[in-house]
Amino acid sequence: QVQLVESGGGLVQPGGSLRLSCAASGSIFSIYVMGWYRQVPGKQRELVAAIRVSGSTNYADSVKGRFTISRDNAKSTVYLQMKSLSPEDTAVYYCNAQLGALGYWGPGTQVTVSS
Repeated sequence: QVQLVESGGGLVQPGGSLRLSCAASGSIFSIYVMGWYRQVPGKQRELVAAIRVSGSTNYADSVKGRFTISRDNAKSTVYLQMKSLSPEDTAVYYCNAQLGALGYWGPGTQVTVSS
């Protein structure tokens, strides 16, 4: 069992930056593939970025070059650094921990990009 709590969301102007954090507890963090997803009302939740145990990463095309995912296994935390934000990035961002078929989600944090 893994408990995930996201933080760092909020309101930011277009072109601005935010860093999301996701703190994990309850299991061995380092063995999980960690990911950030986002969802807007009426649309499916989509993968934004993921980072594997090895440290390798992958990103949605829409965020490549702007977002960076990282993990600190000693702190059981995964981060999402977001730059050059646009209104299209507005969504609820969810943290995910995946171990094979087992997946866990945080409650989400709202990111709103607006002037």
